[in-house]
Amino acid sequence: MLEALSWFFIELWSGFSGIFIALANPSAWLAWEDRENLMRFVYYGASSELFFATLSIFIGILIAGLIHRPFLWGVVRSIEFGQNWLGRFFAWAGLVMVLQQVMVVFLQGLFRESAISFGVGDIIFTRDVSWWSEGLKLYNAMIVALCVAYTFVQGGHVRVDLFYAGASFRTKRVIDMIGSMLFMMPVMVIIWLFAWFFMWRNMITPPVSATDNLERLMTRARAVRWNIETIGFSPSGFDAYILFKVLIVSFAGLMFVMAWSWFYRSLLEFIEGPESEGKYLDKDRLGDEIAETAAEIH
Repeated sequence: MLEALSWFFIELWSGFSGIFIALANPSAWLAWEDRENLMRFVYYGASSELFFATLSIFIGILIAGLIHRPFLWGVVRSIEFGQNWLGRFFAWAGLVMVLQQVMVVFLQGLFRESAISFGVGDIIFTRDVSWWSEGLKLYNAMIVALCVAYTFVQGGHVRVDLFYAGASFRTKRVIDMIGSMLFMMPVMVIIWLFAWFFMWRNMITPPVSATDNLERLMTRARAVRWNIETIGFSPSGFDAYILFKVLIVSFAGLMFVMAWSWFYRSLLEFIEGPESEGKYLDKDRLGDEIAETAAEIH
């Protein structure tokens, strides 16, 4: 038991000190023209070192926030502001998706066009109609991956409630904290680990995996070259499927940070009592009383 605790705190301190080492030497992991730096970035992007560095930040913010609660409220407001801004921006992808679908239907069905071009001056982007049609899936993926945390802030996810509604205010906050710590964070970490290497296997060759240690990756650095996936399901179809892999990583990262915010908010509301419920929460105003009531129910 003591050995496990000793290992944990050593790793935690190592992760904390690693943050300052990384910030002091950005060229060691951002200068990708040196392939060793690229492989170093790939390894540390889903490593135990990153996990403990992130955990140390989480604990540090928590301790500072318990000492000075306005600081923790500031962290919560900053995270929720970022999630709201990002979600509200990428929600417009739904409109772009509809307009692009209408354009494809009209140009292909009515005017029998085989390709669509966009351009400014001498810069012209031309793709087959099937490319634009298959690319509609990307907008849907953007909404799902980049607006999910925003929907969480707005309370828009459907809740399967067995005992939550009848619980007292502080019991609800305890349930929220447990849910953040035991469900949201671990699940997002697992998704990140799988998605990170899934993304990089489709960006560089030779492929990397979660079982590769740093030494092995560094020995393969000389052979590494970019090999970004550009394979479509049809010869002239959408060929930017690498963006879907990037979106999976983005989804995991955004929801992991959202779990932090939800834990901090639940803890603060638990400490301050019912009068702090929804404090500083920036919810959308639907402008319709019935719609507002339905949103509150869900």
